Amino acid sequence: MKRFRKTIFWLHLIAGLVAGLSIAVMCLTGTALAFEKEILAWAQRDARTVPAPAENTARLTLEQLQAKVHDAQPDFRLTSIVLQNDPRAAVAFPASARGAAPIYANPYTGEVRPSAPTAVNGFMQSMNSWHRYLNFTGEVARPRGRLINGVSNLAFAFLAFSGLYLWWPRKWRTKGLKRSIVFVRAYGKARDWNWHNVIGLYSAPVLIVLTITAIPISFQWGGRVINTLTGTPEPAAGAANGPAAPAAGAPPTAIVITPPVTGARPISQDALVAIVQKDIPAWKTMTIASPGGSGGRGGRSGTETTPQPAMVTVRTSDSWPRTVNLTLTLNPYTGEVLRRSGYTDQAPAQRVRAWTRYLHTGEALGFWGQLVAGLACLGGCVLVYTGFALSWRRFFIGKPTESPPSPIS
Repeated sequence: MKRFRKTIFWLHLIAGLVAGLSIAVMCLTGTALAFEKEILAWAQRDARTVPAPAENTARLTLEQLQAKVHDAQPDFRLTSIVLQNDPRAAVAFPASARGAAPIYANPYTGEVRPSAPTAVNGFMQSMNSWHRYLNFTGEVARPRGRLINGVSNLAFAFLAFSGLYLWWPRKWRTKGLKRSIVFVRAYGKARDWNWHNVIGLYSAPVLIVLTITAIPISFQWGGRVINTLTGTPEPAAGAANGPAAPAAGAPPTAIVITPPVTGARPISQDALVAIVQKDIPAWKTMTIASPGGSGGRGGRSGTETTPQPAMVTVRTSDSWPRTVNLTLTLNPYTGEVLRRSGYTDQAPAQRVRAWTRYLHTGEALGFWGQLVAGLACLGGCVLVYTGFALSWRRFFIGKPTESPPSPIS
């Protein structure tokens, strides 16, 4: 057992030294990214919020708001509309280009407010680039940065598990145990050892969750492992050969829309919104996909295009998990709800991914989950520092005279 413990210790130390710098970058950037959405919302608060309207103030129709946006930004391609159940929230028009800033419109006056880039936006984009790709840029270099961080994340997971094992006392003595569970006044080597043990003890369980949930994000095989463990069939590889046979949790078949009469026109988007609001009173945000689509209207050639169903994605204030959405498929001519697709309708692997994606940032558990994730990342930065400091003393100053160094480097 003593020999096994020594082997784990040296593997722990080597993994920390090799992957330490990348781990430090991920932890430092992860501390900021834990509250990325809240920080961006604060930075864009002038564009995202409007003055409180007077009582009984009428809202402009969504078609009128789209026209205002088109007049202000003729080249801006409208792909969706995002509404919030808050009279002071502006209507958001997300951009089609990835990473492009959305446009916001005052629902009462039609004033268009582009979310101009700010220092905060640039800072958060930089944090994302470092966290995911080590700030490597370009089609060739970026996958390399992603791979380095992915492998370092695996090393971090090993450090968290092995750190807890190394922390576990061989003899439960009060005097020695105290220095491993609470901060004590110390300097130099003793201080680093104390910080490494105490912060490692309380951070390791959270860091294990953060690193394990990052694996499906970093590696495709992580997703395949989830499919295997949940018994979910792999997605069909050859789409050109036709769709595979439906399986449990597979995407539903397409819905065919037939106009009630020749030349019928879809109902307004505001009418669709009213139907969804009545159907889901507890809605928090609502996203209407593909506004201004054909919806059965004639194309330039004069022939009718295939009518498409209206898609509305809703997040409620009482949804669980809190990050999942409910997607409604509606008849664009009558507003009839043709299909509901929510968390329970997803394949088992998708349900697991719904958790892992947002457990990684803490969002799955709300503010307190994000706070714990951010503090654990901050603790990870300290662990890297104290791990390097203890290793420096071991190799260049002398071996520690205290209890064996642990846990997480």
